Amino acid sequence: MPPAFPGGTSVSRLSVYRDACADGLAGGTPHLHTASTEGYVVTGGRGALQTIDMSGFREIELAAGSTVWFTPGTIHRAVNHDDLEAVVVMQNAGLPEAGDAVMTFPPEVVEDPARYREAATLPSDVSDDEVAAAMRRRRDLAVEGFRRIRQAIDGGDSGPLQRLYAAAAALVRPAVPGWRKIWDGTVAHTTQVTSEVLDALERGEAGHLHDAVVLESPQSTTRRWGMCGRLHTHDVAQPHVHSSPPDGR
Repeated sequence: MPPAFPGGTSVSRLSVYRDACADGLAGGTPHLHTASTEGYVVTGGRGALQTIDMSGFREIELAAGSTVWFTPGTIHRAVNHDDLEAVVVMQNAGLPEAGDAVMTFPPEVVEDPARYREAATLPSDVSDDEVAAAMRRRRDLAVEGFRRIRQAIDGGDSGPLQRLYAAAAALVRPAVPGWRKIWDGTVAHTTQVTSEVLDALERGEAGHLHDAVVLESPQSTTRRWGMCGRLHTHDVAQPHVHSSPPDGR
């Protein structure tokens, strides 16, 4: 198994959607993560990050050099004012791609697993224009739910947000055993290796330094349709190894 990307994270490049949502704002699909913290390192353009959590709604301005991150349960929405681009760093490499994200569809959708899957899944083997149209329908449905939750929490009512949290936990529950295997092989494994390295250094040993390697994960040649925008991903689970230990370990 190649060493995980630092911290057991994953990384991708994001170009936030430029077209307008149902409420007139350009940008991405509001959603939350149930197990992973996400971070943006803004590399260009201008925009904002809209968030909702139990403390309320907030909006943070984004520009080149901005670095923000948010923990599980934070509903977030990237708003594009002028060609907003970022490097996205995700905790728990692999979990977001395995369904860790839940979009803020209205409760009648998010509380019905079959309806949620139908609304969340983009079509395959169709034209780019057809995928774009499906993405917009999905995004507008999530914006509708986002607006309801924001209106309630602005009025001091956290009930709709708590209802979403309960529905999100129910949606992802069947996936958790598979997530644990991913986590054990990335984050937990990396943590254990670091613990062993610290033990070795405390004993004055340097053997692990002989195992140094250089790895690379070029960005994908195609752009994915993400929730917040078009994504250039990096496969950090299967990197190219430029060097390896002399004994082949």
